[in-house]
Amino acid sequence: MMQKVLAAQVPTDPPAGPGQAGAPLLSVRGLVKRYGGAEVVRQLDFDILPGECHGIIGPNGAGKTTTIRLCLGLAAPDAGRIELMGLPVPAQAPSARMRVGVVTQFDSLDPDFTVRENLMVYGRYFGMSEAQTRQRIPALLQFAALEHKADARIQELSEGMKRRLSLARALIHDPALIFLDEPTTGLDPQARHLMWDRLKGLLQQGKSILLTTHFMDEAERLCARVLVLDHGRRLDEDTPLALIQRHVEPRVIEVYGALVEQAQALATPLAERVERSGDTLFAYAHAPDAVLEALQALGDGVRVLHRPANLEDVFLKLTGRQLRD
Repeated sequence: MMQKVLAAQVPTDPPAGPGQAGAPLLSVRGLVKRYGGAEVVRQLDFDILPGECHGIIGPNGAGKTTTIRLCLGLAAPDAGRIELMGLPVPAQAPSARMRVGVVTQFDSLDPDFTVRENLMVYGRYFGMSEAQTRQRIPALLQFAALEHKADARIQELSEGMKRRLSLARALIHDPALIFLDEPTTGLDPQARHLMWDRLKGLLQQGKSILLTTHFMDEAERLCARVLVLDHGRRLDEDTPLALIQRHVEPRVIEVYGALVEQAQALATPLAERVERSGDTLFAYAHAPDAVLEALQALGDGVRVLHRPANLEDVFLKLTGRQLRD
């Protein structure tokens, strides 16, 4: 049934430009945004290609949500060029937004309506007839695993249900591109994995996704390419694997415990790079055996986790370990 949801076509005007194979659905060049004299987006370039999930990761205040607002024409850039679905933004932003789906960081579901009614109302926003919307709703409810909650009020839903409903609502008009701003924030592991499953299904059906997230495992699982953003500036962009290979050593040894100071002294001359965060030591190495052997001398005074490097290691190396509020 999921294939029926995603393949169902709602009669709309065909998109200009990106209907051609390989043409970007979103193209951003030289994007600049200033607030109160501070440059919060700095000369940003990126594309979203058909059928890919493109991630934007960065600390709080890096400019992720501002970038999405600019791409949707909800804020005006101070410089640069944006084309969304082949249309210039912000000049033709309303028309461009009619051709994409958006799931915001905070739910905007109407608490006065049921699950089904939220979908019905949203269909009207996109000029769909009642018959068209009703035809889409059963499959969308199944896609969101909410068939049993179709007549429930929003207050009766869990956070995971609300996020799935927000995603289903964004698909009501069958958009080719979906903007997802931190879609799994606040969800428990089961709900996050179910959301990931649904997003993978969308990608398998040829949809494109622009994803901002604070979960590095989420970006690593879903994204074909990841843009690392900090202070509004592009630090790097590539596949998750390429970013890991380029920026960090392949093996990581995490050390916790009462003897972490002694562990740091032992690991520092043997690892390529050693970092300390609170009571945790991170030793990065190409050949970790020497480090692991040295740490054995500390016995039960430390706990050791040996793992492959991941996207979170890249994130912390490029943006730092300082807390961002």
